[in-house]
Amino acid sequence: MLNAIGVTVRFGKRVLFEDVNIKFAKGNCYGIIGANGAGKSTFLKVLSGELEPSKGEVTLDKGERLSILKQDHFAYEDFKVLDTVIMGNNELYQIMKDKDALYSKPDFSEEDGMKAAKLEERFAELDGWNAESDAATLLNELGIETSLHEKLMKEIDAKDKVKVLLAQALFGNPDVLLLDEPTNDLDIKTIDWLQEFLINFDNTVLVVSHDRYFLNKVCTHIADVDFGKIKVYPGNYDFWYESSQLALKQMKEQNKKKEEKIKELQEFIARFSANASKSKQATSRKKSLEKIELDEIKPSNRKYPYIDFKPDREPGKEILEVKNISKTINGEKILDNVSFTVKRDDKIAILSDNEIAKTVLFQIIAGELEPDSGEISFGTTITHDYFPKDNNYLFEDDMILVDWLRQYSKDPDETYVRSFLGRMLFSGEEALKKVNVLSGGEKVRCVLSKLMLSGANFLIFDEPTNHLDMESITALNEGMTKFKGNLIFTSHDHQLTQTVANKIIDLNDNRVVIRECEYDQYLEEISEKNN
Repeated sequence: MLNAIGVTVRFGKRVLFEDVNIKFAKGNCYGIIGANGAGKSTFLKVLSGELEPSKGEVTLDKGERLSILKQDHFAYEDFKVLDTVIMGNNELYQIMKDKDALYSKPDFSEEDGMKAAKLEERFAELDGWNAESDAATLLNELGIETSLHEKLMKEIDAKDKVKVLLAQALFGNPDVLLLDEPTNDLDIKTIDWLQEFLINFDNTVLVVSHDRYFLNKVCTHIADVDFGKIKVYPGNYDFWYESSQLALKQMKEQNKKKEEKIKELQEFIARFSANASKSKQATSRKKSLEKIELDEIKPSNRKYPYIDFKPDREPGKEILEVKNISKTINGEKILDNVSFTVKRDDKIAILSDNEIAKTVLFQIIAGELEPDSGEISFGTTITHDYFPKDNNYLFEDDMILVDWLRQYSKDPDETYVRSFLGRMLFSGEEALKKVNVLSGGEKVRCVLSKLMLSGANFLIFDEPTNHLDMESITALNEGMTKFKGNLIFTSHDHQLTQTVANKIIDLNDNRVVIRECEYDQYLEEISEKNN
């Protein structure tokens, strides 16, 4: 069992969390949630021993092993893929290396034989004879072909390195598993596999993730990093959200009743304190007033931007016709004769294992890239705007944020632009930041602001949830759901895709599959077809 006992972490005067006491029990999966900067990843580092707490201690039961998902994808460049996975159990890997070194000695002595015997005994205890086959199985299940297992890490693609490091963390049945954003850069199939793995995992899991669907699928508990504390709730993410909102509402209502009582007492004191016949009663009321203390409702670290896309014009019957679009880049055919029609009220999710294909399609629809053949035809009532996956080119100028957004606003008045930025969590001095030093999440909120100001009735989104925290993802999800125009988008956020899309276009296997249904229904159809 993993225990946090009186753990406090502070950096200078800033306290991330204090006096945290949690027992993480076997068989449970704990989702670690909180606003950006609240201390989620820091807490995992404290639990793993990578970071010393300012106060308190972390204990792990004797003989238990803790494994953590490594974040440096280039840390094992000179190691074989299979060996990198086995390194997930460092003791086992070291024994394997020590054995090899002993047995390769030309002057193998009796003392060496005794050392080898002890190593062999521990090797067997750690199930070392199955290590390579277990590691290979993990890799194959994560989509890493057997032909890659003996290659060096520097010889494989970046997307495969992510899977190898995940296999490393899962290898050898660790007693405690710490995962920081494990679904980042994973395809849908691999995420589904990981979900099933964690659901069936018998030991303890702690996972930080912005993926609400993933947390709902795998978590038995939610550890909420907020108010400078970490509080554990039973249930998955949705259960936490509903219960925490209810608790906050109850606290506010309780305080409201107290405020009403205080106001009543204050009015009585003001009216009758000068009246001799009532002075005793007024004194009694004043004492009652002094005893009432409002429960402190601490301001949450969570801040939700206000995302609301309002089209200036209602779209007509004709929306968009995509006819026989083909595109080849660097000798590779990315799109091949793609055709589809967007009808009124369509909100379309584009699926493809080829990330470039989706981006190229969006660039062509947005008018930023010319197709080799085919054509794009918008209806006469349609105005469109585009959220690019790579938005850095929009922020190369040395401008302050308020001036950057002003160029996209129909109302150039600084008060209006600043109020708009405030709704998107850029308040006060933050509106004067230089745009070329903004973080990834800040840039995303800026581009979303640009889209809101455009008044377009057709919006194109290429992975808009990248770099966003859960609060911003939730706000974006609501904004896209409420939007009265047309959407075409792609996102790795399962819940957003499921709740927004009413049509699916699948560009896999050199074909175009169009289905008017929700995302989950389409995935079920694919699963049934493959079984």
